[in-house]
Amino acid sequence: MSSWMQAVLDFLAAFGPWGLLVALTIEVIPSEIALAVFGVLVAQGKVSFPEAMCAGILGGITSQLLLYLAGRYGGRPFVERYGRYVFLFPHHIERAERWFAHFGPGAVFSGRFVPVLRHAISIPAGMVRMPLGKFVLYTGLAAVPWTWFFLQLGMAFVQDRVLLEREVHRYTLPFVAFALVTFVAYVAFVKYTRAASRRK
Repeated sequence: MSSWMQAVLDFLAAFGPWGLLVALTIEVIPSEIALAVFGVLVAQGKVSFPEAMCAGILGGITSQLLLYLAGRYGGRPFVERYGRYVFLFPHHIERAERWFAHFGPGAVFSGRFVPVLRHAISIPAGMVRMPLGKFVLYTGLAAVPWTWFFLQLGMAFVQDRVLLEREVHRYTLPFVAFALVTFVAYVAFVKYTRAASRRK
């Protein structure tokens, strides 16, 4: 972990769960690293596990809600101008609009487990005006296992931060696999229900 990231985390750690909430909302540091470091604080008794869980889930929602609102109220001009900073380009916008018209909820949930996609996906969700309540629900549901897992990882490797950082990167791969399986299952379910409704 770079020295500036460590300095930021040490500063935010002084504020307990509020520090984690801020870290995840602004996310200048990858959320999985921030959560793992706060898992260390839980193991040390400096933050309680329920507090860290609540802060992690709320932080995961608020950070994505900001991107959702940018897409919803900034619209296409905003995303075309600033989307490149999260690797969203004009052809991605058109594809995302079609994508969310068919698979919005499933894409939002499963995309949360893919490190890069988990941020970018919120902008097109806002652009296609996915219902806010549904967006928050699926984002929150995805934040629960993500928060729990990386807090537990930090608690398990409390004595070795170098090893912890390596394990954080290694264990993101199962989440990517989980996201793919979830998405494929969701698409199959949608196709099945639509086919069944047409047969009636």
